[in-house]
Amino acid sequence: MTLPPAIIATGLSRSFGSIHAVNKLDLAIDRGELYGLVGPDGAGKTTTMRLLTGILEPTSGEAWVAGFPVRTEAERIKEKIGYMSQRFGLYEDLTVMENILFYADIYEVARSVRKARIERLLGFSNLTPFVDRLAGKLSGGMKQKLGLACALVHTPEILFLDEPTNGVDPVSRRDFWRILYDLLREGVTIVLSTSYLDEAERCTRIGLMHKGTIIIEDRPKNVRSSLAMPMMEVWTDKVRTAGEIVRTVEGVSSVSVYGDRLHIGLKHKGAASAVLVMLEREGIAVQDYREILPSLEDVFITMVEK
Repeated sequence: MTLPPAIIATGLSRSFGSIHAVNKLDLAIDRGELYGLVGPDGAGKTTTMRLLTGILEPTSGEAWVAGFPVRTEAERIKEKIGYMSQRFGLYEDLTVMENILFYADIYEVARSVRKARIERLLGFSNLTPFVDRLAGKLSGGMKQKLGLACALVHTPEILFLDEPTNGVDPVSRRDFWRILYDLLREGVTIVLSTSYLDEAERCTRIGLMHKGTIIIEDRPKNVRSSLAMPMMEVWTDKVRTAGEIVRTVEGVSSVSVYGDRLHIGLKHKGAASAVLVMLEREGIAVQDYREILPSLEDVFITMVEK
C-alpha cells in the first residue's frame, strides 16, 4: 500500500501588501524524503516553511501536512512536526539539559519515555559532555545541534529546518548532516531550506526557488543534467576583466565567476575556441581551461536569466 505524500501544496500563495512572497506554489514531498528548498535570500523559502508549519495563513491556495489541512488544523500539524527556525528559541540563561526539558514540557512528552529519549538525543548530537553548560556559552554549531535536539524531543514525523547551517563552521556542518542522515534512515521526512548549493547536492530531491515559486524540481543530479548546453571552465589571474570580455563573445550564453575561475555557458561547443581567441587578443593570460558539467549554481543562474 502506497502512503500519501507527507506534504502537499496546491497554488499556495502568501502576499504582504503588493509583495508576493510565495506565488502559486505546487509541491508534493514523499514520506522519508530529504527535500531541499534552495535559493537566495528573498526567494520565499522561509515564508514557505511558515505556511507549511501553520505559523502563517495562506493568502490563497491549500496545503496538507501529515494529512491535515494547514488552514483549519494547524494545531494538529504542530503535534506531528518539528520546526527549527533560523533563530531557534533557545534560552541562553538555561543549560543544555534545561532547554531540552523545557521543550519536552511544551510538547507534553510523557515522563515515562523522557529519560531514554533525551539520552539518545544527547548521544547522537554529541552534547552529553555539555549538559550543564549554559546555552549562551555554546559555539554556533553546538547551538544548532541543541536546537535540533529540542525540535526532535517529541519524535516528530516531519522535520522542518530553515537554513540550519547558516553561519556554522565546516566541521559542525558535517556533523549536522551526519545527524540528518541518521534521522532519514529512521524514516523521518526532512524539509530543509538552504542558500548553500553544495548542501543542496546532499538532498534526495530539491526545488530551486525564485520569486516565491519553484522554477525546477528534481534530484540534484538530474537538475544539473537538465541544462542542455556545453560549459567550459577557464582559470585566469584577471577573472573579472576576463568575464566582461567573454560576455561579448558570440556563442556565449552565460558567465559566472568562481574565485579565480570562470564558468562559461556555450550555445555550441565551437564557441569555446572563440572565447580563447578573444581572451588572447585582449591580452588576458589563460592558465588552464576544460569542458565541465554545470553545477547547481550554473543551472540556477541560467534559469533565472531566462
